[in-house]
Amino acid sequence: MSDFDVIVLGSGPGGQRAAIAAAKLGRRVAIVDRRTMIGGVCINTGTIPSKTLREAVLYLTGLNQRELYGQSYRVKDEITVADLGMRTRHVIGREIDVIRSQLARNHVTVLPGHGRFLAPDTIGVAGEGEREQKITADRIVIATGTRPARPETVEFDERTVIDSDGIIGLDRVPESMVVVGAGVIGIEYASMFAALGTKVTVIERRDRMLEFADLEIVEALKYHLRDLAVTFRFRETVASVERHERGAVTVLESGKRIPADCVMYSAGRQGMTDSLGLEAAGLAADRRGRIEVDADYRTAVPHIYAVGDVIGFPSLAATSMEQGRLAAHHACGEPVAEIHELQPIGIYTIPEISFVGRTEDELTEAKVPFEVGVSRYRELARGQIIGDSYGMLKLLVSPDDRSLLGVHVFGTGATELVHIGQTVMGLGGTVDYLVNAVFNYPTLAESYKVAALDAMNKMRRMARLTG
Repeated sequence: MSDFDVIVLGSGPGGQRAAIAAAKLGRRVAIVDRRTMIGGVCINTGTIPSKTLREAVLYLTGLNQRELYGQSYRVKDEITVADLGMRTRHVIGREIDVIRSQLARNHVTVLPGHGRFLAPDTIGVAGEGEREQKITADRIVIATGTRPARPETVEFDERTVIDSDGIIGLDRVPESMVVVGAGVIGIEYASMFAALGTKVTVIERRDRMLEFADLEIVEALKYHLRDLAVTFRFRETVASVERHERGAVTVLESGKRIPADCVMYSAGRQGMTDSLGLEAAGLAADRRGRIEVDADYRTAVPHIYAVGDVIGFPSLAATSMEQGRLAAHHACGEPVAEIHELQPIGIYTIPEISFVGRTEDELTEAKVPFEVGVSRYRELARGQIIGDSYGMLKLLVSPDDRSLLGVHVFGTGATELVHIGQTVMGLGGTVDYLVNAVFNYPTLAESYKVAALDAMNKMRRMARLTG
């Protein structure tokens, strides 16, 4: 008889949900992770620290209040890393306590240490300085997550040349910073440090940033980042980084040399599978450390599953949680409905972006006709009250059946607001529902009604012309 029914490797969002779901199905469950990494990268160095840092930046800089109180308004003139770190440490500590409590309440055995495969059904767990113990299970779920990818040509020193994990370890707020890579993580941190007054330069080898997002929304974000003195260098590639005593010089292939106190690389993520002993389980990872799975999150070895960032796209905490729950049900042979195809994307820049469904470019390329309805926060009473005159919500509506094809939000509360559109789309609703619905006043949610009326009026105008 095995020691456990299910062993989960990794305690991040995917691992937690897999362990708790299996426990609720009556299985004997153990979760393995390093003592200092309960909650995974998400809690300790990734999602939660970065989003908490963002809130601290917004509060201490008074950035969102400057529309009302003037451009010189600040809660604190000299913002230090200690100011930012205090809130981050508090939230991380509370979240770890919550996770430990949830695992304990569901009778999940927590095994502190590094886990690796010794055989397809056997895991070796070794704590720091401790002897490795062997445990067996009928089913195993890999949820080890990812770490920042580090180009081999770059020498990281955790002070002047860092990756996204090194941000929370900085000893001071840099006066200048180069961000290499204009993906989600790069742009999120670029906007935060720009808000703190750091002179930020973003280098990206592609033509634009956030290629998967709506172009109009991205252009609005770019405008605001430039207003915060962010410089963009698109179609540029880094040739080398020269470290000096007082900072670093980023040398581009075009010959440009950019001095800065700090260089942050945001070059994608690498699956944390290199020390898992996958070969002992009969598995292999690709060059990015990712593990291939089927629709049920089953790997090439039938009793081993994998979820979260370690399986690749979309690599979102919210999606990983759901993958973990579903994998646990599949592993336990219990029926479960699959993830809904409509999955929202949230980008925690300053200001934030969120969307669900398709973009204008995607619809145009697919030759799908659509009408656009737009609401701007400056037209809403709530927008005036909170001092957000730049936010906007955009609906893409089918003129044929009036269904919502996409919802795109930019500005305060975007990652919350998007769920209204997601729900309407998921339940097969139309723009008529938003036109006829009553929203609390004054709220930002009212933007749905304004945008729906805008789209409806355009479609009515077209019907009059062609009818």
